[in-house]
Amino acid sequence: MSAIVARNLSKKYGGKPALDEVSFSIEPGRIVGLIGPNGAGKTTALKAILGLTAFEGELSVLGQDPRVARDKLMNEVCFIADVAILPRWIRVSQAIDFVEGVHPRFSRAKCEAFLARTKLHAKQRVREMSKGMIVQLHLALVMAIDAKVLVLDEPTLGLDILYRKQFYQSLLNDYFDEEKTIVVTTHQVEEIEHILTDLMFIRSGKIALSASMDEVAERFTEVLVSPDRAEAARALGPLDERQVFGKTIFLFDGIAKSRLAELGETRTPSVADLFVATMKGTYA
Repeated sequence: MSAIVARNLSKKYGGKPALDEVSFSIEPGRIVGLIGPNGAGKTTALKAILGLTAFEGELSVLGQDPRVARDKLMNEVCFIADVAILPRWIRVSQAIDFVEGVHPRFSRAKCEAFLARTKLHAKQRVREMSKGMIVQLHLALVMAIDAKVLVLDEPTLGLDILYRKQFYQSLLNDYFDEEKTIVVTTHQVEEIEHILTDLMFIRSGKIALSASMDEVAERFTEVLVSPDRAEAARALGPLDERQVFGKTIFLFDGIAKSRLAELGETRTPSVADLFVATMKGTYA
């Protein structure tokens, strides 16, 4: 059974579509990057998955409709937002007690084992913590829940690079396995590229690209071309081109790599470069 399936998923705000008949399927054991510019529909899609907003079309999360089965789904789905909302007066121990009391799938031992690798201590209050420490506490509480789907909306926003690296390393080492599914949105695509199994670009409420990372590596190729071969490269219909040190980097979709190798040095594009090329005109 697919972890998440959407068919013609739509949502409007003030008559303007935030999601425009979006269809996709996410299998268990995948880490999916949902990438798009501000206002593209990312957060609306996540809210629909979490049962936090009404929508049109069909959406199934772990076989349930989040509009009518949200309470049941919350036993299986966890969420980390761009702002970890924890009461400023609460102590670490009290936060653990609370989650243990309300969630049947929470493991206190797993939570405390994670926190033992941080500088947080049981009596520390949220108001005494840095933003990075608050995210560490939030992550420990969430990762100690045996949830099947984890939704992350800009989870490391505002954190320094050390905390960001620790966050994703912990996610892979302490949470993820072949039965769990992670959906993550972020503007720092370079930092999650190495953990993704799948990529979805969303633009103006529509899916602009949906592919596994293996398919991305197979489909898309960048070629560094010298000026004398530039016109030959343009004749093949590149998605994008940019200038670097007197040469041109062309990005191609679906052209045989052996053919492109005749034009110059080839490589697989980064997610960031592929995103910029796909979103050309969005920021105009």
